Amino acid sequence: MARSALGRVLALGRDRVDDLAHRSPARLALLVFASIVVVMTGLLSLPVATTDGVRAPFVDALFTAVSAVCVTGLTTVETATYWSGFGQAVILVSIKVGGLGVMTLASILGLAVSRRIGLTQRMLTASETGTTRLGEVGSLVRAVIVASVVIELTLAATLVPRFLEYGESVPAALWHGFFMALSIFNNAGFVVLDGGLVPFVGDWWLGLVVVVGTFLGAVGFPVLLDLWRHRRRPGRISLHARLTLATFGVLFLVTVVAFVLFEWSNPDTLGGLPAADRVIATLVHSITPRSSGLATLDVSEMQQSTLFATDAMMFVGGGSASTAGGIKVTTFAVLVLAIVAEARGDRDIEAFGRRIPTETVRLAVAVAFLGATMVGLSTLVLLSVTDFTLDQVLFEVISAFATVGLSTGITPHLPDSATYVLAVLMFAGRIGTMTLAAALAIRSRRRVIRMPEERPVIG
Repeated sequence: MARSALGRVLALGRDRVDDLAHRSPARLALLVFASIVVVMTGLLSLPVATTDGVRAPFVDALFTAVSAVCVTGLTTVETATYWSGFGQAVILVSIKVGGLGVMTLASILGLAVSRRIGLTQRMLTASETGTTRLGEVGSLVRAVIVASVVIELTLAATLVPRFLEYGESVPAALWHGFFMALSIFNNAGFVVLDGGLVPFVGDWWLGLVVVVGTFLGAVGFPVLLDLWRHRRRPGRISLHARLTLATFGVLFLVTVVAFVLFEWSNPDTLGGLPAADRVIATLVHSITPRSSGLATLDVSEMQQSTLFATDAMMFVGGGSASTAGGIKVTTFAVLVLAIVAEARGDRDIEAFGRRIPTETVRLAVAVAFLGATMVGLSTLVLLSVTDFTLDQVLFEVISAFATVGLSTGITPHLPDSATYVLAVLMFAGRIGTMTLAAALAIRSRRRVIRMPEERPVIG
């Protein structure tokens, strides 16, 4: 009797989950993501999670859990010294779960157990990865498995020998190499090295690993899958992949130029370094605004013009269905193409020989507006509860929203109220735009009666 009752309860719960997945897969994904944050917060609240064996304050445990699951990297305490090996392991697991995506991970587990992905899991994973074809979910999940494991192991194998050369023991080099490999690829921004990455500012080996790993993580799994599928026929690469790669490249070059113009002679950043060190530092800080947040220079010493330019690049973020945040480079590309088409008087918005539908432009406008609204409101709140300047607050807010992790150093000094605001913003930045995009993409109302058309004056 007890077993049958339990079976009925489980069946009822499964039916409700399936119903919610069919009605609103994005909402269910949000609930599961929040549940993961709660679990990780509980683990980080254990005394064993800190180096001194004292239970971490709730605000620090929550903020760190949200930052790790949302692959951001903003911290209120020093990761390398405050958290124990257990605490750092919890952070690493959170990064992996957050980087893959909760529903993608669930589909991976489903493949491992039953060697198939059910319809519910396909719908949830589709909402998380951005694909509109349920038939592609299985291949995308397999690509995620292969890409993430191979890239992370390759990055770790590249980093471990370097840390050994710096005199670290084998266990320490293995741990640091593996942790940093996952942090780099998942664009998480967490560092377990004493002193962070600043002591390695002139290290080309480590710097290039950061640049390449960040690019692979931020470009997006669908793009990597598309490139692999059409590696022998590049002409068949999808419009999404072309837009992502082209926009990514242009923004990277623009960031390089801006960083050189504003920081090359700054004695507190690039100005005091040899020429070779300046070059690698520029490359690293031109790719990290995509979302990795790994800094080899003191961000607080940068020019205000550099901070503003970095704000813009962080807000755009990386590729769709990637480990990066922001409004995404394809959203930015579609908005730019729409403006260009309007300026030219073109009826259609076109790119690489393809026409972009109006629905896509409307979705891009909605995502960008939502992101700007969240950033604006959060900035106002932080300015009202802190004494920091607008450039510092805006930089921290955009870094949280875009899940970047770059910081001017004010996060550890914020009052609890402001810390909670940033935690909510990180969660909203990771989930909000993704959920909105997924919800609007599958929701198109068809009306029998249409109102008369009349154009208001614009501009």
